[in-house]
Amino acid sequence: MPDRLFRDRRDAGRVLAGLLDQYRDRPDVLVLGLARGGVPVGYEVAAALGAPLDVFLVRKLGVPGRQELAMGAIASGGVIVINDDVVRGLGIAPETIQRVAEEEGRELQRREQAYREGRPAPDVAGQVVILADDGLATGASMRAAVQALRQLGPARIVAAVPAAPESACRELTAMADEVVCATTPSPFFAVGASYWDFTQVTDEEVRDLLRAAAASRPAGAGAAGPTEAAIIRAEAAPVEEGVPSDGALSDLVGDAQFVLIGEASHGTHDFYAARARMTRRLIEEKGFGAVAVEADWPDAYRVNRYVRARSDDVTAEEALRGFERFPTWMWRNAVVLDFVGWLREHNDDLGGDERAKAGFYGLDLYSLYRSIHEVISYLDRVDPAAAARARERYACFDHASGGDGQAYGFAAAFGAGESCEKEMLEQLVDLQRHALEYARRDGLIAADEFFYAEQNAKVVQASAEYYRTMFSGRVSSWNLRDQHMAGTLDALAGHLSRQRGRPAKIVVWAHNSHVGDARATELGSQGELDIGQLARERHPGNCRLLGFTTYTGTVTAASDWGGPAERKWVRPALPDSVEELFHDAGEKGFMLSFGHAPQAAQALRSARAERAIGVIYRPATERQSHYFRSRVADQFDAVIHIEETRAVEPLERTAGWERGEVPETYPFAV
Repeated sequence: MPDRLFRDRRDAGRVLAGLLDQYRDRPDVLVLGLARGGVPVGYEVAAALGAPLDVFLVRKLGVPGRQELAMGAIASGGVIVINDDVVRGLGIAPETIQRVAEEEGRELQRREQAYREGRPAPDVAGQVVILADDGLATGASMRAAVQALRQLGPARIVAAVPAAPESACRELTAMADEVVCATTPSPFFAVGASYWDFTQVTDEEVRDLLRAAAASRPAGAGAAGPTEAAIIRAEAAPVEEGVPSDGALSDLVGDAQFVLIGEASHGTHDFYAARARMTRRLIEEKGFGAVAVEADWPDAYRVNRYVRARSDDVTAEEALRGFERFPTWMWRNAVVLDFVGWLREHNDDLGGDERAKAGFYGLDLYSLYRSIHEVISYLDRVDPAAAARARERYACFDHASGGDGQAYGFAAAFGAGESCEKEMLEQLVDLQRHALEYARRDGLIAADEFFYAEQNAKVVQASAEYYRTMFSGRVSSWNLRDQHMAGTLDALAGHLSRQRGRPAKIVVWAHNSHVGDARATELGSQGELDIGQLARERHPGNCRLLGFTTYTGTVTAASDWGGPAERKWVRPALPDSVEELFHDAGEKGFMLSFGHAPQAAQALRSARAERAIGVIYRPATERQSHYFRSRVADQFDAVIHIEETRAVEPLERTAGWERGEVPETYPFAV
């Protein structure tokens, strides 16, 4: 079952209101809540838009003896809609329809009188009518309501629901003038699956909400209290260039073994720099011994060898040359260069105590051919006969790709995968069978090198499966990738803990979309999971999730996959977003640690749009390409906002990056 996105119907109504902001304070707008579940939703929409609220009822006209089958519907105002296919197919007589309609009409009138308590029905003629419900399953009731409402002469009908299957929303667009579906979970199980609290709405609740709406427009129940921006400002903790004080950081982390630090883009200097400074503190003051990053395992391990003085690389820049695959700027940038240099100096100061040195590791799985090479290279050194067997087992990839090592595993997606699966598993088992023998040869370093080879063998297996699933759907390949990264993190923790004789503490660097708990996002409702969710499930109370946001600035990103690095202007955040709420708080930067910011946490448990920029940034389609809805206070343990950020500096700067992108507001300030 998908994870819940909305706390209750009122919360869902506030989300919908953000998507309907263009109708705010218009005198020709009327909100009608489909009774009963749509009334709490409609109440919040009406309150936010400054519009009147009323109720709209639809009663099914069931076929006598087959009540589950609708031959039509009767709606507020006495409008009757007939399903001609059912009526003709079953040969239902007009007098039968009239009798059922009279019975249902009396019940509808009784309910309307009970709800309105003597208030007249609104005149919808010439009005923009927002028809709100708590969700669609088949959409039959909403379609009937739209048909009935159309006969009363509104200028425009907007059907608005928090959750619905995409197919139902698509069908409704043929009838309504506009359809607003806040979320379209896939697979769609039921409307209630999108809510934490989906308790049935009572008649008394409907009456109470209609009375409140009639007595006070547009102020809602909380209008007299502080605004959400004021709450954020009051509970925010100060940061210096995105870094909280030592005390605030220490209090957030506590005794946690895993600290996952995110980023709202893969190309923002401020996120990288703040994350690096916090990680230095955690290594120096909290005993953290490893940094695990959203990067390929062999490329990051080259850096690990350098920072532990085990490689031929003379400088940090040389150690980072393993990052050749697009997007190189993610790890070949000025901030990471400085951090790797610091990590080497830190380890050198520890002398010969190998167990105390901090390492640098990758979690990702894209390096199929590179990892094959690393497994064979390791076996060539320790067991030439095993290396020969490995070459035979991995040969199927070369056969499928014509020997093209640059294929990065795409051959596996087109047929090599199944034929190689048995060989890959046998190779991993063979390697593990000799683990004790290989690891004993040279103490700690030998154990590290075996672990490196073993993880490469796992990367080969996971990478091939990943490429096979890429063409079957985004969710399945996304989940496989994050499950692999979470498994690598756990394996790394186990390896380092055995070496140190105590639980190893690890900092993770990855995008917000991997670090935040997917269960609190729209993507989670569509079936996605991520490292943050898996860390919380596997290590309850022993991990911390920290996210970053920004309102505007510049970012290093490409326009298309494989394209050159560009320095792009980040558009100011959209009106219904968490970033705009943080902007309204009026601070240059701050941290909200939700364990110490209860009112802010309450406000941020309502679903809002949240921006995510990866290695591609397409401002022209920003809402569709870069925003998803989330409950930030459940997604993270803390979030740091930096109002205006700048692009991370690649080690190889292109002419496009040097030139940058001129903001649309030039020459005026943003």
